[in-house]
Amino acid sequence: MIPIRRGDLRHQVVIKTVTTVADGIGGLTETEVTFLTCRAAIWPASAREQMQSDQLEMQTTHRIRIDWQTGILPAMKIYHGTRAFEIVSIINVEERNVILDILAKEY
Repeated sequence: MIPIRRGDLRHQVVIKTVTTVADGIGGLTETEVTFLTCRAAIWPASAREQMQSDQLEMQTTHRIRIDWQTGILPAMKIYHGTRAFEIVSIINVEERNVILDILAKEY
């Protein structure tokens, strides 16, 4: 089993989900709500550059490790301070329901 070192979980992250709420005038609006606040380890996994609309854009991919949590979905976003991450995939390490490795790209 891959141990989770408590010292690695030095970052506080907020995981948010998008929900639809009534806007008070008969319509609906989407808003982000906090799903979970927890401690996490964050490591850069890779970086790549790509051209988009004639501008060089840097995409950085990170691995974010947290204690096991149910209900986290790829549609959610992770925030660490002023940084925001889009979830690419969620891995249940060794299928033991102890550690989640989340692969994410910073935007």
